[in-house]
Amino acid sequence: MNPQHEALRKFSYQMNFAMNHYVNHGLSASQFSNILIGGLGGSGIGGRLVKTLFANEFPLPVEVVADYSVPAYVGKNTLVILGSYSGNTEETLTMFDEVVAKGCTILILTSGGKLAELALSHQLTTYQIEAGFQPRMALGFSLTYLVQIFAELNGSNHKETLTRIAKDLEDTTPYESDAQQIFELIQAKTKSKFVVLSDGPMEAVATRFAQQIQENAKLECFTHVVPEHNHNVIESYYGTLDSVFFFLNSNANQRVSARFEFLGSLLEVEHHKVIEMGLDHYSLEGVYKTIYRMDWLSLYVADYRKVDSLNVPNIASLKDFLSNQ
Repeated sequence: MNPQHEALRKFSYQMNFAMNHYVNHGLSASQFSNILIGGLGGSGIGGRLVKTLFANEFPLPVEVVADYSVPAYVGKNTLVILGSYSGNTEETLTMFDEVVAKGCTILILTSGGKLAELALSHQLTTYQIEAGFQPRMALGFSLTYLVQIFAELNGSNHKETLTRIAKDLEDTTPYESDAQQIFELIQAKTKSKFVVLSDGPMEAVATRFAQQIQENAKLECFTHVVPEHNHNVIESYYGTLDSVFFFLNSNANQRVSARFEFLGSLLEVEHHKVIEMGLDHYSLEGVYKTIYRMDWLSLYVADYRKVDSLNVPNIASLKDFLSNQ
């Protein structure tokens, strides 16, 4: 039994857990001038995703920080949402001290650790995540909490949509099958670099896929955003490239879609492998389901490469090194 496969099959369970354990924070966007979401890696990607998901309806600027410190403008009129699965991420703990000193309103997402202790001591609203998962395999918890947090801030409600998505994901077979079919298309290229090209709305989804390929499959994966990509990176596309290309296009902008059409034709000249994972239209449901398929794909690539998708020795070594500094 593959523990990573079993963890991914619990994505729907994670969504339901977050819906069942959600508590109203009682806050409104009108109380703040801006929102800051802090977190790194598997604990931070949910912030990038929710920022984009609410971009067309949320009235405040939202920034996602994956670092030790926050911008100077952050202050008492800022709502800060900090997430750390373990509760012991040193960058997030440093941000915590800084935003407390700045007098920010703070919400916490964690499974425990030092962050949970600090949240309790400061009587902060905390969204509990179940322990026992790798942070990168716990996105169902954090993203679903964040969607509900933002919906409440905005006076909207996405519970019905989230419930429907969770129900659809209970049967993992179609998603595993889709991912397997995609894997078979790229199987011969699993030693190559992966390149993910996205439009703006799908940038966070592309980043998520790159992170999963990097951590699970131990393979280089890079992302670029169209149209910016077309003003620089495209000039490196001459001759045969040792890369597999993934297109993630929300089809929200016809001019951007035309650019993807050109890129496909350009890459086909040298017979490059291009996998299109676009959406008919950008939606909460489309984002969740695309992420789920691509998470499965990352595990199939890892299994085929015969690498350990569970453990991350280089990250562990870095943490040991930093603990002695």
